Amino acid sequence: MKIILASQSPRRKELMDLLKVDYEVIVSHVDETLEEGLTIEEQSKRLGYIKAKAVFDQTQGDRIVIGSDTMVVEDKEILGKPKDKQDAIRMIQLLQNAEHQVITSLAVLIQEGEAYQEYIDYDATKVYIKKMSEEEIEKWLEKGSWQDKAGAYAIQSEFGVFVDKIDGNYFTVVGLPIHKLYDVIKKYLEIGISYKM
Repeated sequence: MKIILASQSPRRKELMDLLKVDYEVIVSHVDETLEEGLTIEEQSKRLGYIKAKAVFDQTQGDRIVIGSDTMVVEDKEILGKPKDKQDAIRMIQLLQNAEHQVITSLAVLIQEGEAYQEYIDYDATKVYIKKMSEEEIEKWLEKGSWQDKAGAYAIQSEFGVFVDKIDGNYFTVVGLPIHKLYDVIKKYLEIGISYKM
């Protein structure tokens, strides 16, 4: 069974590597404009699905195609990738001393012979960011790592020192709920983690 990750995110690739399965990356290049009238969870699931479906439709044979989308949400505002440095400062200041949610969708499209199945879900984790000084914010922004990150931060980077705690799955915050993905694909593949005594 061929496994395809429909994402150009280096974070998702790193998380896929943890599963110890062979896979390839095909980027979907879909329009990620949000649709009116959908909840934030529905928006995330829709984006994950259309990424996976675009790649599924351009491939053939027995395959598992994985799509995902991550949203940082503070008081019902979706914080995407910052437009510029000022936008990044605004986001980080907004996230301090208050819980926010990171919602990551998972869409898995499976073709096995004549059988086709879809698994579409999301996972949500609460994240608590500590109070940061202006100097600390400036030092983080100088690194440039905020530019392609929703909410202007990355929990797996040096920014992690400002994360007070999380309530939920760490990998969901990084960008792929691999605990849910594993439960789906283990039914189709001989994979598993073995521990030597």
